[in-house]
Amino acid sequence: MDVGEQATQEFTVRDDDTAEAVGSGSLPVLATPRLLAWCEAVTCIVVDRSANRDSTSVGTRVQLEHVAASPVGARVSVTATITYADGRLARFEVIAEHTTPAGEEKVIGHGEITRVVVDRHRFLARLPR
Repeated sequence: MDVGEQATQEFTVRDDDTAEAVGSGSLPVLATPRLLAWCEAVTCIVVDRSANRDSTSVGTRVQLEHVAASPVGARVSVTATITYADGRLARFEVIAEHTTPAGEEKVIGHGEITRVVVDRHRFLARLPR
C-alpha cells in the first residue's frame, strides 16, 4: 500500500439506503450509516489490491462528516485515497459526491478512515468463544 493509491466506486441511493429504512432518522434521504459503509467498502478495495489471500483489513478509526442530503435515486461517487501508509496501517481520505439535477458534482461527505491489515485466521482465532 502506497500513499496516493485510490479507488472510486459509484452507488445509487435506494429506498433501503435511507435514514428512514436503517433507523438513523425519519427522512427518505441517504443514511449516514450507509454512507459510512460505502466509504469503508471503497477503502477495502484499495487494501485488497495489495493484500494476500490470507490477509484482510479491519477498520480502527473513522471520522466522517455527512454535509448534504442525497435523495433516493441519486448517484453517489465515493473516492478513497491513501494519505498515510506505514507497514500494515493505511489512513484514507474519503470523499463522497453526488450529481445535482443541474449536473454539478456536490460533496455530500468527507472524512478519514484508518485500516490495519491483519491475518484473517489469527484474527478470528483470538475472538472469544
